[in-house]
This record gives sequence, C-alpha cells and structure tokens, in this order.
Amino acid sequence: MNKYYLGIDLGSTTSKAVIINEHDEIVGRGITNTRANYKVAADIARDEAVYDARFTLLSARINKDMESKPEFKRYMNDIRLVFRFQQFTRRMEKLEAMLKKTADEFAYVNKGAICDALDKIINTIRPQIRSEFIHGDLGSKNQFFRDIVSEKYNFEVAKIGKELYEPLMLAFDKSITPIENEMVQYNFKELVLESMSALEDKYKGLADQQEDGSKEDWYWAELNAVRNNYKNVEYTLRQHIEDIASEDIHIANMVGTGYGRALLPFPEDCIKSEILCHAFGAHAVFPNTRTVLDIGGQDTKAIQVDSHGLVTSFHMNDRCAAGCGRYLGYIADEFGLSLNELGPEANKATKETTICSTCTVFAGAEVKELLHNGEERPNILAGLHKAIVQRAMSLIARSGGVKNEFTFTGGVARNEAVLKYVKDMVRSSYGDVKMNIHTDSIFMGALGGAMFARRNTELQPSTEKAQTVLN
Repeated sequence: MNKYYLGIDLGSTTSKAVIINEHDEIVGRGITNTRANYKVAADIARDEAVYDARFTLLSARINKDMESKPEFKRYMNDIRLVFRFQQFTRRMEKLEAMLKKTADEFAYVNKGAICDALDKIINTIRPQIRSEFIHGDLGSKNQFFRDIVSEKYNFEVAKIGKELYEPLMLAFDKSITPIENEMVQYNFKELVLESMSALEDKYKGLADQQEDGSKEDWYWAELNAVRNNYKNVEYTLRQHIEDIASEDIHIANMVGTGYGRALLPFPEDCIKSEILCHAFGAHAVFPNTRTVLDIGGQDTKAIQVDSHGLVTSFHMNDRCAAGCGRYLGYIADEFGLSLNELGPEANKATKETTICSTCTVFAGAEVKELLHNGEERPNILAGLHKAIVQRAMSLIARSGGVKNEFTFTGGVARNEAVLKYVKDMVRSSYGDVKMNIHTDSIFMGALGGAMFARRNTELQPSTEKAQTVLN
C-alpha cells in the first residue's frame, strides 16, 4: 500500500491542503475559502486534494500517451475543469433550493414578485456559469463557490427594480452561509463519467472552430487533435477509472498549520507553526531560498532560512490586518470589486495616490474621501498596493534583509499589482537578486506541513488515529 502525507494550512481567508508521496512529490492540492466552521473548511480542502490526487494517479497511468499525443494532455486538462463544474452543480442545486425556501418564508407583501425574480435570476445565471466552466476557463481560476455565484447573482439583481433589491440580497445572504458550510460528498467515478459526457458535447461543437490568430500554435494543435481523437482518449481512460476511484489514498501522517491551526481537529503533536511550514515548503520548491516573504490573510511574515530550510530568524506584523489579505478584501468591498479584479485595476494607474492611513478602517475612510474629491480608482488602488508592499519591505529589513534567493509565498502573491511592487522594491533595495514566484505559492504552508508529516516519524500517529481525525 502506498503511503501519503497530508498538510493543511488553515488560513483566515483560505484553507489549503497538499498531499505528497514518500518522495516529497505533490500528488494532490486542494483549496477553499475559510468559513465560520473551520472544520468544514479543512475537510473540504482535504477532499479537494484527494480528488486532485486521483487525477494525478490517473494521469500517471497514461503518462506515455500524454507525452506523445497532444489530445491526451488537452483532454486531461479539460476533464479536471469540467469535474469542478460537476462539483459546483451539486452545491448550486442545494443553494437554489435554499434560496426558494428562504424567499417563500418572507413576510413581504410582494413575495410573489420576489419569488418570480429569483426564478428569473437562477435561470439566467445557471447557463452562464455552465458555459464559462465548460467552454471558458472559469474552472482554472481561483474563485470559490460563493465568489462565482455572488458575482453573477449581484449583477442580475442590479438589473431588477429597487423595490426588490433588498429582499433579493437578503435571501442570498441568509441562504449562502448554511450551504457553504455543508459538506457535500461527491462520487469520483460518477462525476468523471458525467464530465466525459459534457466534454463529448463540447468537442462535437468544436468542428467549425477555425484558427483566428488569437491563440498559440500549440493550442490549435491540441484542439485539432482532441476534437478528432477524443473517443480514443475516452476509451483509454475508462480502462483505469474504476481502479483509480477505488484506490485507497492512505494518509499515513498529517500536520496542520496556519492562522487557525489551533482549531484544527488534529492531535496536538500534529500542529506546526506556519512560519516553519512556509519556510520549509518554500525551500523544498526553491532549495537556494534564504529569504521568504509570506503575506497572508491576517499577518505578514519575513523569514530567513538556512540551507536546510530551517528558520534562523523572522519578523512579523500580526497586530493589524493592514497590509494583508483581509485589508485587500476590505478595500475590494469598498470598491465593489472581486479580489481577482484588484490587481489588474491597480495596474491601470497613471500615478500612485499617497495613502496616509495604516489602519484598515481609517484607510477605508480615506479612500472614500479621495473618491469624493475626484481621484481615479486605479490610482487609489495603486497607492494602496504600494503601501502594502512598503510595510512588507520594512519587515524584511528588520528580519535581516534579502539574502541569496528571495521567495514570495501566500495568497497575496497571486495579486499582480503586489507582485509588481515587490519586484521593483526588492531590486531597488537589494540589487538583481533571484526572485521566486511560483504558481503553488499559496500552497507553500500546506506543502511544508505535509513534508513535516513525512519526516515526523517519531511523533507519527497510528493509522487508526490518523483515520479517526480524517473521517
């Protein structure tokens, strides 16, 4: 039996899980937004990592075909995305039922109009989301269930009369939290087969698509290959799905970390500091790393590590959310934007507005005043992003500066405006050092946790103990 090791990073805004094998290779990743119920967030992140691990094992079964036949590579990428849509659909069905139940219990005089408007909204956004998952790239974006639905829902509500705005928004607010905090069990084999059916419809519709110069040559090579040969890929995959779906992803040991680690239902000896885990994870991906910057939801950490990935010193700011993910979330709400839109909007700036306040609440008031005085939104956002990085650079300086390679971790590392200012300020202060920004930056803490779990043989819980925690 193969042994796997689990790391869970329970952050204040997102919860991440990583599964590695006995060679420290990542086989599964899972991420979700952190809910009021921390155990549910941890369980969902873990389950997502398990589903991802099954796809990794499935890909390994057909590795030779994926290396030599472009249709296999494209198909496996597409089926992972459509699988996420099938998961989304299950939860969306529960939300639709809850929305209708909530609206039906309202005491509003115009309850009939509210219910009719709700039906119209649902029937409008459902096909939109399906199309963006199957024919677009929604599944590849780091958007969570609440974000996807609320963005579409709010847009449609804004089109409806003002007299229905409040009850429709109230219906959503009362319905989304219980659905989001409900564990939904998915049958891997069932969802994969449903995904295959959806892809068959998609590929049949590709027959008339022509090259238009908007994509790279490899894209069209894969597209042409898959639309002509997807049946062969289907046939090959069906030979392995049963085995992969029933394979035991045996978690031999686990470690929890992150801002909410004390709330994880893990044994005490399976909890590690997020500073240790981020440093260890960053060093594993980039062995020459000596300085790590982690901007999380509630705090920012500047960490110095040695050649083994062990922490030698650190400095952090955990007294205020200013300069962290929570701060960005607050600002996004002030502007009516999603977190994904903040970075691109800030990069449209023609200048950086000076933001004087370091407090999240006071900064919000300052933003409102700047808008009232006619300052452009991109310029304000650019100033806010620059201020965040300036605070982080101060922590780096106090921790000992940038030594050798610099690695940026945490969810904020995916914000392109933050990345721009980090690169500029690090080079300005420390010269042309090598900077590591990885697609897995947000998973570094969970990866470090999984690696500690594999090495923690003396404190390793028994199989029975591990399985009790996981079930």
